[in-house]
Parts: sequence; structure tokens; C-alpha cells
Amino acid sequence: MSNTIHNIGILAHVDAGKTTLTEQLLFLTGAVRSAGSVDEGTTATDTLSVEKQRGISVRAASAACEWNGVKINIVDTPGHIDFAGEVERTLHALDYAVVVISAVDGVRAHTENILHSLRKTDLPFAIFINKTDRTGSDIQSVLNELKDVCKQAFLPLSTVANEGTLQVAVSVLSEVQFAQTATEVIADINEEAEEAFLCDSFLSKERSENLIRQEIAACRLVPVLCGSAKLGIGVKELADVLTKFLPSSDRRKTDDLCGIIYKIEHDKTQGKIAHIRLFGGELENRKEITLFSPDMTAATNESDAVATEEKPPAKEKISQIKTFNGAKRNDSGIIRSGDIAAVSGLTSAKTGMFVGSLGSLTDTALVHPFLRVKVTPADGDAKKIPPLAAALKELSDEEPHLDAKWENGLTEITINTTGRIQLEVLDNLLKERYDLHASFSPPTVIYKETPTMAGTGGARYTMPKPCWACVDFHFEPMPRGYGVSYHGKLPFDQCQYRYQAHIHTSFLNTCIPQGLYGWEVTDFKCTLIGGEHHLIHTHPLDFFVATPMAFMNTLQNTGSTILEPLLKIRITAPADLSGKILGEIVKTGGECDSPVVHLQTMHTEAIIPVATSMDLPTKIAVLSSGKAVLSQQFYGYRECKDGSEHISPRRGVDPLDRSKWILWARGAYQ
Repeated sequence: MSNTIHNIGILAHVDAGKTTLTEQLLFLTGAVRSAGSVDEGTTATDTLSVEKQRGISVRAASAACEWNGVKINIVDTPGHIDFAGEVERTLHALDYAVVVISAVDGVRAHTENILHSLRKTDLPFAIFINKTDRTGSDIQSVLNELKDVCKQAFLPLSTVANEGTLQVAVSVLSEVQFAQTATEVIADINEEAEEAFLCDSFLSKERSENLIRQEIAACRLVPVLCGSAKLGIGVKELADVLTKFLPSSDRRKTDDLCGIIYKIEHDKTQGKIAHIRLFGGELENRKEITLFSPDMTAATNESDAVATEEKPPAKEKISQIKTFNGAKRNDSGIIRSGDIAAVSGLTSAKTGMFVGSLGSLTDTALVHPFLRVKVTPADGDAKKIPPLAAALKELSDEEPHLDAKWENGLTEITINTTGRIQLEVLDNLLKERYDLHASFSPPTVIYKETPTMAGTGGARYTMPKPCWACVDFHFEPMPRGYGVSYHGKLPFDQCQYRYQAHIHTSFLNTCIPQGLYGWEVTDFKCTLIGGEHHLIHTHPLDFFVATPMAFMNTLQNTGSTILEPLLKIRITAPADLSGKILGEIVKTGGECDSPVVHLQTMHTEAIIPVATSMDLPTKIAVLSSGKAVLSQQFYGYRECKDGSEHISPRRGVDPLDRSKWILWARGAYQ
């Protein structure tokens, strides 16, 4: 294998053809003997039975091949938005992405989400406009849409003949076309190319190629290629461009041993398997390594908030390393800088953890679970609740957004979900992997809450001795989408820094998840304005008792406002149905833009509450006899307008019940 490595992700909205493209790349490079079919369930990367049955990808899958002397690790990701968490985690492992867009359907809602995340993480990418053999293919329309949603310059590197027919053909630009196109496009982002363009001259082939590499790596330029993955057309041209112009793993290379765990899976014989992208150094079988959580950071100056209490990094010994060859895994015993591998033996591994040393992560949120479901054994047998909870906990390791919660003694488990298809896949996995049959309740909306006004509050935990911990907070409401920030650092002689670290840790882990109404608290700024310890009476854990009481007392003083989740929807439908469709949107309490009508087709966008619109897709489908196309994406939260209180049952003891909370926190209350 070559020493030059490219780690690429194939990303797309569902049904754009990314798994088919992955299969054709593997076939082109000789990694598989024949190209499999999604419809027939024979592709190399869709290995789960539910993927074969449904013809969709639900887990990110890796494969490797070689082209033009470059080793290419391909990560094929799910396209359905219910499984966008797999894409979100995969981005951290990539050198660049290939975004697949249907020439017929254009830039869909989830495509926009992907493009936004790529820009946010400064990850280079290429565009492959697929399905150019289909009737209705419109490459120019796709390019226009891309220019509307992206700031980068787009460089077409192939030409298409007989678009929209089975006789479609793709060819690379001639040398003259290449020089002309490159100069014109790069002129918008590069002074040298701009000067050449204004002088009516073209950059040389060699200089054009160097500038293309430079601007792609800087995330200012996006190469665009076209073809038909199903017919294998345009795939070679894509592979040539990727290996010639897109950056290698050296772009993210580190001097020290450093890697990231971007995926967790479980195997009956090997146990937990961690998929690792290594940025620097190398790993070998039986080597002991250190795992770091991404939140293991420390305050660097006096103005910073006191850091969360640092947990000692976990040390684990590798039992087996497997690298990829095609879609198969070979026991290699070693993984070198720039490569990816499946590593066994890391029992405490979690997605997002770093290996060897801490790196940095950029928030790439593609998933916002806004529905919660209760899970119970299908036959109602209470004895099956613990194994069901254990299975869902294991599946939560693989998909953290599930966030399965269960407390011993309760008769139900709760999970977060992003949609119906995710629940169907989860049900299949429980049956297939664990031989468990579960029932899922109708989904309920996950609300949030936020302080209503600015205010202060605190708690003094000084009895029964020995104990002494005093905490005072100031809360300030912030705009929607702000999140949560923590500030304040007290003098050491007033409250020792390790105790302030305890306050910060408790605030993040214990307080924020449940507010006055039992929902996660968000969109506010918290400042530690007071705190006190006692040299004799303070126990190291006292501030973990006092902080939740101080938090809830402060929130009670400020009041709490319920926030509801919103969706942004796009609807394309026959123009004569616009009145009825807009009427349905208004019934949900949504706010819609004026529809745009073109060639007897209506296009409109709207912001709608999740709680009142769960059956809207069905209504629109019935209303239009299936002719309307509706796409949706998470939009954000707003103050709830329906007048209801929306209380979520509290898990555990409420810190506002001071006596019971203290007994529970000290382990004296069951």
C-alpha cells in the first residue's frame, strides 16, 4: 500500500446515490470483483440485515482501495436524516468529503445541513452531481443552487453530453478548456488568477493545478464532477481528481501520538470495537495507550472560568488492530499515522475520545433529537427491563444521541429519537442482536427551558456536620441558540480552586439536564458570584451536594420559560393546491413565506412547531395524492405559545426538597 493516504467521506441526502458511488469506486480500483446493488442488498458497505432489506444505510461503514498510487479509506455514511449522527461523528476523521447530489432532485434540506457543517469544520470537499442519466437531470440548476447556499467558488472539471438519457457521456476538460475555466473561476478568490483574467490571458496548466490544490485545501474552492454512479459513468474522472487535487492525510498530521475515536461498534466475540483515525504516531497490538475525553481541558489564565474537575485519563491495552482492505478487515497488528483502523480491547472507549494526546474538536451538530420515546418489554415482563436497558445502553454507545435513561426500579426506559425510521431500525437491532422484543410509546416532544429573567440565588450546606459548602450564582437570559456559558472565579482563600472545579463539574453534569419543569436548561449565562469552604469541616464532595441546590434556588428566583422545538420545512407541490397546503401550515401555528409559483409548481418554506405538526407530512401526502414533496430540518427553539405547562417527570430527587436531597446525595435515602 502507498504511504500517501486519503480518508474521505461520501455524504449525501438520502437516495442521492452515495452507496452506489462507493461501490463503483471500489469496483473501479479493483477492491471488489463486481459492483453490488443497493436494491439487491449486495453492496460491500451495507452489511446489516436491516440495510439490505430497506436499501438504506443506517451506519457509517469503511472500506479501502488504491488508485494512482494513493490509499483511499472510504467512509460511506447514511443519507437519511434520522441517522445523521453517524455523519456528524465521521467528519472528525476525514481529510475531505465527497458530497453527492442528485441532478434531478437538486440540493435538498439535509444537503444544506451537510454543506454547512463542512464549512464550519473547514473541511475541503468535492461535489459529484449524480443521476445525470435520469429524465429531468439539470446540472446547471444544481450549480445555481450550490452558489446560493455556499460561499465557495465551484470549479467544473468535466463536461457532459446527452444529459438526461441513458446515452449520457462524461469527459474531462481539454487543456485549453481547463486553463480557461480554472483561470475564470479562481479569479474570484485569488489575486494571481484575477490579474491573468483581467489581462485576457490564462494561467499555465502547472500553475493552475497548483492553485487548485492550494485553494481546495484552504476551503475556498470546490471541484465539481458529474456522472451516473449506477452506470459507472464519471467515476474514474472523480477518482482521478480526488487523488490529484484533494489534500492527503498530511494536512492534519501531528508530531505526537494522537487519534480520534469516530465510531463504536460491538461484536459478540471481540466486544467493543473502536474505529480510530490516527493523526500522528502509530499503534500496535498489546500497546497500552491513554484515552482522553474532549472535555479534559484546563483554564489557562485568571480570566477563564475554573476548569471542570479533571478525571484521570483512562489507560487501555490494545488487543487487536484491523485495517481495511476493500470492505474486509485484515488483522494488521499496527496502524500508522494518517490511517484508520478498527481497534479492539479499549473497553472504556467512547466516540469523540482522543487516543494518545488531546486534539481539538469543532462542533458539527447535524442531529437535534426533539422527540422522546418510552421503551418497555413487548410482553410487559418486568424481568426483561434490566437486559433491555443494558442493550439500549450499548446501542447508545454506538449512537450517543439515543441517550437511553433508566433508573433501577422504574418500569420504563426513555430514549431520544429523530424519527420513525430510526425506531424501526432500533427495533430490528434489538431483535437481531439481543433477541429482545420491545414496545415503543408514541413519541412526545422534548421541550427545553430557560431563565425568564436575570436573578441570583444560592445555597448554604453547613448542617449536619461535618460539611461546609456555600454557592451563589447569577443567571442572565441570553438569545435563542446561545446555549450555556459558565463564568466567574473566586479568590483561592475564599473558595479553593479544586472546590470551584467541583462546582463547575456539578453545574454541567447534574444541574443543566433538569430544570424547574424537568427539561434541559439552555440559553443563559451563569456566573459564580459567591462561594465558601471551611478548612476543617468541608468534605471534598460537599460542593456536589450544594451546587444543585444553589442552581435550583437561583432558577426558582428567575423563573423558567418553556421552549418548544421548531422545524423548517420546504414544500413543492402543484400550484392549484397552494391554498389548501398553506391552510394546513397555518393550522399547526406555523409561519410561512409567500409561495413562489413557476411552471404550475408551487414552492414554499415555513417554520412550524414540532408538537402540532407530527402528522403534517401525511396530511400533505393525502392532500396532494402523493404529488407534493416535503423536506424538513431542525430550525431551533422558541418560547412555547400554546399556554400549556409541559412538565417532564423528574429523574431522581429534586434539590428543591432540601432535606430529602441531602439525604439522597449522602447515600442515606433510597
